[in-house]
Amino acid sequence: MSVLDISRWQFGITTVYHFIFVPLTIGLAPVVAGMQTAWVITGKDHWYRLTKFFGKLFLINFALGVATGIVQEFQFGMNWSEYSRFVGDVFGAPLALEALVAFFLESTFLGLWIFGWTRLPKLLHLATIWLVAIGVNASAYFIVAANSFMQHPVGAKYNPERGRAELTSIWEVLTNNTTLAAFPHVVAGAFLTSGTFVAGIAGWWMVRNARSGDETRIAEARTMWRSGGRAGMWVIVVAGVALFFTGDVQGKLMFEQQPMKMASAESLCHTATDPDFSILTVGTHNNCDSVTHVIEVPYVLPYLAKGEFSGVTLDGVQDLQQAYVAKYGPGDYRPNLFVTYWSFRAMIGLSAGSIGLWLIGMWLTRGGRITDKRWYSWLCLLAIPTPFLANSAGWVFTEMGRQPWVVAPNPTGEPNLRLLVQQGVSDHAAGTVIASLVVFTLLYGALAVVWFYLMRRYVIAGPEQPPSPPGDRGPGDGTPGHRAEEPAVEQLSFAY
Repeated sequence: MSVLDISRWQFGITTVYHFIFVPLTIGLAPVVAGMQTAWVITGKDHWYRLTKFFGKLFLINFALGVATGIVQEFQFGMNWSEYSRFVGDVFGAPLALEALVAFFLESTFLGLWIFGWTRLPKLLHLATIWLVAIGVNASAYFIVAANSFMQHPVGAKYNPERGRAELTSIWEVLTNNTTLAAFPHVVAGAFLTSGTFVAGIAGWWMVRNARSGDETRIAEARTMWRSGGRAGMWVIVVAGVALFFTGDVQGKLMFEQQPMKMASAESLCHTATDPDFSILTVGTHNNCDSVTHVIEVPYVLPYLAKGEFSGVTLDGVQDLQQAYVAKYGPGDYRPNLFVTYWSFRAMIGLSAGSIGLWLIGMWLTRGGRITDKRWYSWLCLLAIPTPFLANSAGWVFTEMGRQPWVVAPNPTGEPNLRLLVQQGVSDHAAGTVIASLVVFTLLYGALAVVWFYLMRRYVIAGPEQPPSPPGDRGPGDGTPGHRAEEPAVEQLSFAY
């Protein structure tokens, strides 16, 4: 393989691995904050225990996400130095804001939340976890803004003397219409992940306690785990509705800004009027004319593209390729059609796991009921990974569908603000990149084992049996029956 191929594999492996943690962090922080809010308002002990339980899992996920995310920014300078030289003046601005504003906000107040259970007034302590939730979502916004410049460059001009993009308006970069469409979709996907995570774990514990035969544990299933599971299910349904509408907005924008990506997502080889949306195809895809559309649905694709059910003409891959050659010079401007086509369908199809869990879970827990059906506990466990995979498939589609561009040209913007992937790679020896690829893959594999071990350990251990929850003002407030508890970070009993 060439240095370009190895560098792409390395960035792809580390990015997809890092993105395992991102949606859960973005979505779980507000969910934990909501649980703590429910405890503060109602004073019910089970909301306190759920907050501490899922708070532990959030901390594990957050720590691994930070550790794996640092590598991403180093790669811009190491493997993609020409890309960094071309867009550094623009790309660096939202990344700097992400570090200075969002990361400082979330890390500072996360520390206060961890150590503040017995040291801060109850409402002030509650505010810290909400500020963490705001911080992680602000972090996502700045990252999406940086990525959106690669999809649809705005707020910059091309300097022909230096051969690079130069920032003209940070406001335009941060308010890029691609950013405004992508960010709600990313957050909705994150909430689907966290809702499924909470509902799946709570459902598994509910069945486990309901089958125990112990009256205390059955009561716990009825109060704590049913409440936590249904809270997760409501997050799922809200996130699912949001995904539908935000995905529709983003799809229509992609048809305008990156028609090759959307034609490839459909394996639409030739320009057609009112083409059907294919659910299943057979063929190699990359040899476009060999694709056979087996199952198709009418009216869907025209609506996805233009919001109309008929009279819509969509450009095909082959025709767009000819147009791009005439505009940008010789080259193959098609992405990998097989990956683009199937990642788009995996993104949509895998979301069904969460929806299925919501439908069945809401039915089984209706009217104050709990269930002891073992098959439901297996359904909960099987549903948990589906939104993780759906989110990863969505990012694979977004990034692979942009190929061969690392900065895709803006159809209505400055024509020279574009860069091919092969133009952005560093001039390294292949052996050097292979060595770092092997090291990162092994390291990330080890971290995957650590993450899974810790998550599994604390899920199976369940919520602690805590002393009486802290009072309104922490230790020494004179409230009868309240005593100090160990900080949450000490209760985790692990060291990073």
